[in-house]
This record gives sequence, C-alpha cells and structure tokens, in this order.
Amino acid sequence: MAEHTEDSGSGVQSVMEKITEKLHGHDSSSSSSDSDDEKSSPPSGPSNIYRLFGRQKPVHKVLGGGKPADVFLWKNKKISASVLGGATGMWVLFELLEYHLLTLVCHILILSLAILFLWSNATTFINKSPPRIPEVHIPEGPVLQIASALRIEINQAFAVLRDIASGRDLKKFLAVIAGLWILSIVGSCCNFLTLFYISFVLLHTVPVFYEKYEDQVDSFAEKAIAEIKKQYAVFDVKVLSKIPKGPLKDKKKV
Repeated sequence: MAEHTEDSGSGVQSVMEKITEKLHGHDSSSSSSDSDDEKSSPPSGPSNIYRLFGRQKPVHKVLGGGKPADVFLWKNKKISASVLGGATGMWVLFELLEYHLLTLVCHILILSLAILFLWSNATTFINKSPPRIPEVHIPEGPVLQIASALRIEINQAFAVLRDIASGRDLKKFLAVIAGLWILSIVGSCCNFLTLFYISFVLLHTVPVFYEKYEDQVDSFAEKAIAEIKKQYAVFDVKVLSKIPKGPLKDKKKV
C-alpha cells in the first residue's frame, strides 16, 4: 500500500510539473510575440517635428533633384569642387586681376581661330585630313522653354509687387522693404560680380551644412521664429494697430 501511494503521488507530481512547464512556455511565447509586435509596429501618431519654411520634402528634392542638386550637396565631390574652383577662378580673373569679359571672349576667339586656321592650312603640306569643325546650332525648343520660364517668373514677381503696393498685407510690405533695404546695403559694399560669387559659394555650402545638421538648425529656427512672432505681436499692438487703414469716410453733413 505504501508503495502504491508513493507511485500515485509521484505520478500526480509529474503531471503537475508538465502542466506548469506548458503554461510557462505559453507565457514566454506570448510575451515574445507581443514584444516582436511592438518592435515591428510603427510608432503611432503624426510627427510634430518643425522644419524650416514648412519643408516637407528632403533637401535634395527642394533643390530640384537631379544633377544640380547633387552638385550643391556634394554628392560627387570632384564635380562640386571643379564647379566651385572654376567659379573662384573666374572671380579672381575678373575681380582681382580686373580682366574684362569682352576682352576675354575676344582673346579666346582670336586664339581658337588662329589655331584652326593654321591647322587647316598645314594639313595641305603634311598630307593629312583637315580638322573637322562641328556645326553649332542653337535648338529652338530649349530657348523657348527658358524664355517661357522667365516670363512666368517675371509675371509672378510683378503680381507680388502689385499685391504689396495695393496695401492689403502690411506684414508682407514690411518684409519686402526690409529685404530691399538690406540688399541695397550689400550692393553698396560690393559689385554685382562679387555678390553673384558670394551667392554661388553660399549655394554650395549652406545646403550641405543644413542637410548635415538639419535637426539642430530647425530647432534653433523654431525658437528664433517664435521669438520674432512674439516681438512682432508686441509691435503690432503698440504701433501697427494704431495706424488707420483704408480710406477715410466722409462725414455726413448735418
């Protein structure tokens, strides 16, 4: 009897152990599956990250994409360095050495025509074929596309100026006046060629710098814009709101 009770007790204990092992195994598998689901599921809720000028596209897309954007963002360092080096050489040639554009074009044409003329006449004495000078034609399509794009941009600029001059948006008027005033100060300090070269250098440095540190720049810009809006609200309350808007109505004669 004692042996029978011991065998039955050990059998019940082994069954309980198997049940607990199955329960633990199910819990661990369910917990692991839950953790996997949490890892695989994307974070819920929209991203509230501030981007400068309300940008939603990458910097490469904002710059137009393609090869020009690759040059500005230094995707190919050799091409970008060559373009920037060529612009620097032109600026040194025209600004520092005071070489004139018309003189440079004439000298290049004189040298090219002299080489081709001498080469064409020398081939008759050395029994070689004359050089093949390609025919250059300017296609009509790209020229019309460029002219159409310029026309659209100029018309939009005229529309913006007309809208500002109509007195509908005081904020835009002040922003344009401040921008033109700053541009006039910069123009008085340097000529057009130097200003164009500075803009060209900034175009090759600012976008790549912004793409590298866009989170820090956007965070700083968010704080700066919030402070500017705060100061503008104070200026609006104290100054702008006191300026009469619209034509004065004639008072009725009594």
